[in-house]
Amino acid sequence: MAPLTDRTAALDRVSKAIVEQLQEDGRRSYSEIGKAVGLSETATRQRVQKLQDAGILQIVAVTDPLQLGFARQAMIGVRVSGDTRVAAAAMTELPGVTYVVSTAGSFDLLVEVVCESDDDLIDLLNDRIRSLPDIVSTETFVYLKLHRQLYNWGTR
Repeated sequence: MAPLTDRTAALDRVSKAIVEQLQEDGRRSYSEIGKAVGLSETATRQRVQKLQDAGILQIVAVTDPLQLGFARQAMIGVRVSGDTRVAAAAMTELPGVTYVVSTAGSFDLLVEVVCESDDDLIDLLNDRIRSLPDIVSTETFVYLKLHRQLYNWGTR
């Protein structure tokens, strides 16, 4: 993965403004975004497509898992004895895993999961995560209540 400075250097002022417009409202029309950033609707659509193709931008619906039938959400701290990149890649393939990040600290990886029930969480932990090669230990932090989840941090 390229250093952060290499990735952000590719975004000009207009592309950053487009990203910020979509962070405020992902359903905002290309016409409305274009007016705000000084482009035509077509040019805006093309810019958004390029941002998506480059992996800089993803337009998705952010949902509340509890309201969709997923009764258990948790963050799992994982300690690995081998190459953390291999373990992280394996984690990304597991059903129910929504987020995987390598960390520097007491855990090598943080893995967020969404499960239908406590039994599904237990199965995911025991049958899938802990059975992977080089997994030394896990610590599970069950979410009791999600107080805030935002994706509008802007651009730099």
